[in-house]
Amino acid sequence: MTPRRTDTAAMTMAGLNLIQQALSIYDSDLRLVVCNRPFQEMFDLPQSLTKPGAEFGETIRYLVTRGEYGDVEDIDAAVKSRVEQARAFEPHYMERTRPDGRTISVEGSPLPQGGWVTVYTDITHTKQQEALLRARSEELSDRVLSYAEKLASTNRKLESTITALEEAKRQLTETEARTRLTTEMMPAHIAHVDPERIYTFSNRRLNTVMPGRPSSIVGRHIGEALGQSAYDAIRPHLDAAFGGSPSVFEFTDEDSSRRIRAAFTPDRDPEDGGINGVYILSMDVTEETQARTALQQTRRREMAAQLTSGMAHDFSNLLTIILGSQSRLQRMELPQQARDLIAATLSAANRGGGLLNRIADITGAREWHPAPTDLPALLADLETLAAPALPPGISLNISNEIANEALLLDSGMLQDSLLNLILNARDACGDTGTITLDVHPVQDTWAEFSVTDSGPGFSPAALDHALEPFFSTKGGEGSGLGLAMVYDMTKLAGGHVRLANPPKQGGQVTMRLPLRPAPAPAHAAPGLVLLIEDSPDLREGVRAMLTDAGNAVIEAASVDEAMVLLNEVPGISLVLSDIHLEGDATGLDLLDRLAGTDTPPPCRLMTSLPPDDPMHLAAAARAPVLRKPFSAAALTDFLQPKDHHP
Repeated sequence: MTPRRTDTAAMTMAGLNLIQQALSIYDSDLRLVVCNRPFQEMFDLPQSLTKPGAEFGETIRYLVTRGEYGDVEDIDAAVKSRVEQARAFEPHYMERTRPDGRTISVEGSPLPQGGWVTVYTDITHTKQQEALLRARSEELSDRVLSYAEKLASTNRKLESTITALEEAKRQLTETEARTRLTTEMMPAHIAHVDPERIYTFSNRRLNTVMPGRPSSIVGRHIGEALGQSAYDAIRPHLDAAFGGSPSVFEFTDEDSSRRIRAAFTPDRDPEDGGINGVYILSMDVTEETQARTALQQTRRREMAAQLTSGMAHDFSNLLTIILGSQSRLQRMELPQQARDLIAATLSAANRGGGLLNRIADITGAREWHPAPTDLPALLADLETLAAPALPPGISLNISNEIANEALLLDSGMLQDSLLNLILNARDACGDTGTITLDVHPVQDTWAEFSVTDSGPGFSPAALDHALEPFFSTKGGEGSGLGLAMVYDMTKLAGGHVRLANPPKQGGQVTMRLPLRPAPAPAHAAPGLVLLIEDSPDLREGVRAMLTDAGNAVIEAASVDEAMVLLNEVPGISLVLSDIHLEGDATGLDLLDRLAGTDTPPPCRLMTSLPPDDPMHLAAAARAPVLRKPFSAAALTDFLQPKDHHP
């Protein structure tokens, strides 16, 4: 039976602890990845400096302070010098005598993914034999042979140990690479914090789950990485996790307006059961929450329809009888007083019929059907529709700050809701006043529509109950269903409504709807393409394919060169990049840098790597990828705008 990965890691660690040499592995950020027990014992290190994530600089400072490197006048300068040497790491072998008189050899080797592995061997006995041989070479000729044989045997054992260490190093490197790749591909933020609430591990997904946060957070406090408002929201659950209680919960990140679902799991020590930290899994569930809200509203409407349909049917029949009877009475010769009563009865019955129609509207089978909508055109039509209904003394001002002209909206339901809010604002203003409709995006998640008037504002009762059916402040003039219909429409879309009295203004109704840019047309016009390819021959062939399709092309061979062009050349509509590029940065690094820009153009990747290659898999999880070789027709089809679902 194949051992589990956790078992493999445990067995590997047990093997490393059994070897005679001390071993440590640090990553490219100068943080400890793993060390064995002889490493801690050889240098008498505290537990905090042997945990993954411990800083190399702090370990050096501890050793310098302890006198490991002799008398040092300027400790800070000594630490800085050794840290700088580590950053410019090169393979090396050296021998040095420690303050206790023992001699160790130090052999360091770089790792392919960055960082290095170092092996420390106590060679005191060997050095003593060498000194003895030099001092008594004539007297100890017989012993020379014996010591030489023993030394040869020791060297053979050391060579075997080094071979085992190299294999262990290779396995550790592969395991870490697979783990890192797996966590980077997941659409969630995965992390671990220690008892001081410092990140000891994190994939680079925090800024995708909670925009605006840094991507490299290892070594930082969770409160610093998340920000104060988000940390305040999750802190009680984190406290409970450090107390041993796991939890799954949701909260709204105020800075990004995203709905986040988080899971906290205590990291228990397998030996004593103590809490070594907390594992964290965070996901952006904003769209799921919007869909859930819409579904809940649909179900509430269905229940309301079932409750009211039978009553409305019977009431409609009664109103029909009343209207018929009153109409017959109108045709009779009756006194004027009786005619006035008949007219009042007919008016009340007609209002009852209108109320039934409004109830049918709010409980009937309505659904939110989003379609590509020209938002500026919708707002222009709204202004045209509302203008005739406003008195000369009331002005309507509409401001739109959403850059996307085409959004996925139900234009009919949205226009009805906005018109309803404008007419309510008109009634609040009286004969004179100002009505303002502001439209703007909120963190690329919501489209916010705010209608503000210069009237007296909402009463305390209205702020609490105005969204409820049949609540009205207009007396007999209102049905109490206008704002309830706006609330219903917004909930069907997965949004929410807020009532407020802003300072120095009247009343304000704010609707937030999911911000969904409409997809681009299936066949976009040719544009300016940035082609990034390190091979001049391949670059020439792909450039010809692009220009034959009508595109203009500019070229780069590396990520750094491409970013300069993106910053200096306006109008780039598409980026086409190979995964392997000139220099250390790859196409995946290009995606990271593009994500940090304000309005990045769409990016497509190409590669000759097989589909099961780790870099190909990582790239396909983030952007469309085209295998080489390809034809001009295949390239043209590949570059057409389409949704990408990793």
